[in-house]
Amino acid sequence: MLEKIAQVVTHYEEVERQLSDPLVLADHVKLTELAQERAEMQPLVAAYRRYQQVEVELQEAQEFAEREEEAEMIALAKEEIDELIAEQETLEKKMRSLLVPKDRRDSKNVFVEIRAGAGGDEGGIFAADLTRMYIRYAEGRGWSTQIIEESRTGVGGYNKVVLMVKGRGAYSRFKFESGVHRVQRVPATESQGRIHTSTATVAVMPEIDDVEITLDDRDLEITAEFSSGPGGQHMQKNATAARIVHKPSGLMVKIQTERSLSQNKQLGKAIIQARLQEQEEAKQNAAVAADRKEQVGSGDRSEKIRTYNYPQGRVTDHRIGYSNYNLPAVIDGDIDPFIDALTVADEAAKLAAIENQ
Repeated sequence: MLEKIAQVVTHYEEVERQLSDPLVLADHVKLTELAQERAEMQPLVAAYRRYQQVEVELQEAQEFAEREEEAEMIALAKEEIDELIAEQETLEKKMRSLLVPKDRRDSKNVFVEIRAGAGGDEGGIFAADLTRMYIRYAEGRGWSTQIIEESRTGVGGYNKVVLMVKGRGAYSRFKFESGVHRVQRVPATESQGRIHTSTATVAVMPEIDDVEITLDDRDLEITAEFSSGPGGQHMQKNATAARIVHKPSGLMVKIQTERSLSQNKQLGKAIIQARLQEQEEAKQNAAVAADRKEQVGSGDRSEKIRTYNYPQGRVTDHRIGYSNYNLPAVIDGDIDPFIDALTVADEAAKLAAIENQ
């Protein structure tokens, strides 16, 4: 690990040298790029330099304790040694974390798409439970939520719902939720008391910048339609709902949550954009995923990532073997223990890959 960090420090020093070059100072674009690169490396470099300083201080303290004869001075030296060893361990953990490449999308807003899977009506009810869980979780972190697309079932569930979560760091927390969620419980309609197994799929897509995936308006078929549901009579006069089809891929969305056609068009295009980005990244990650034994947070929808077992009051994440026995709290939005554990496991896997290079 220290060899890898030393390479980063060497590059950091080269960037600093370039930042003092008159030719670079005259190039505002290059200057901005290098300044940003330096800022990204600075925390790791600072931790490494302090680590080196601690190593020197530790060696001096150990040598002092070995040659000192007074018991009081030896005790003081040993106290300093213990403090330096503790700081050294803290710095090692910090450097390991900083060495892991940060996902540039972590700070972005997200679209969370939840679909009913196996289990008929119960699958739709479970999709609604997950939607409520994510809304509660987001609200607990001070993020705003909005249901921007939905298809309801007749029993209070969802065939499909798209939830937008706005808040800094939303993607960094929600990205581990992609995959198949399974519930085991006795449905309210079950007279025999038998446990049923149902599923719902979750896809998490970051809201992306235009520079990543751009849409050609010539590829879009946009139709104004009448809105349905609450407020439909008012909106029907103006046909404010937007139905957008991306012809090359066949992706289609219908948005009617906003009050104007232009707002619904803009939101619909953003969703299509995010889905196209997700598809592109899935293609790019396929080859990498084949070589990874541990796919924490891979978002593979064929993989059951978590089970909510109501009879046992247990929620288990199968990717890391972590279980929580307070199911009511989890389904009410307390999913941080899972996300924290998945984040640690993901960082460990990425760090191991770096160290094995």
